[in-house]
Amino acid sequence: MVALSTLSACLAACQTVWLEAILKEMKIEVDKPIALFIDNKSAINLAKNPVLHGRSKHIEAKFHFLNEQVNKEALKIVHCSNEVQLEDLFMKPLKVDRFIKLISLIGVVKMET
Repeated sequence: MVALSTLSACLAACQTVWLEAILKEMKIEVDKPIALFIDNKSAINLAKNPVLHGRSKHIEAKFHFLNEQVNKEALKIVHCSNEVQLEDLFMKPLKVDRFIKLISLIGVVKMET
């Protein structure tokens, strides 16, 4: 699970740097560091402190890009709790109370239970 989260974070970091370059060309300033929300604490720890051992030696050079962006303070890694992941509304079946909580976060009128 960490490998997938780390790979996703690396891809998000690449896209963030690319979008920042486009905004810069358009003369739009971006506040730094840009927050990158990750829900996996192991992936966050690996991004902040790249300790290579038996479990993480398979991670490619893409990971080092993420670590480099964090080290030069272009990106800031932030933990995103599972409780506030809005994409769950569209990706999986939810219990009624969680569904109501998530739709209230996106501004939909609270439903009566």
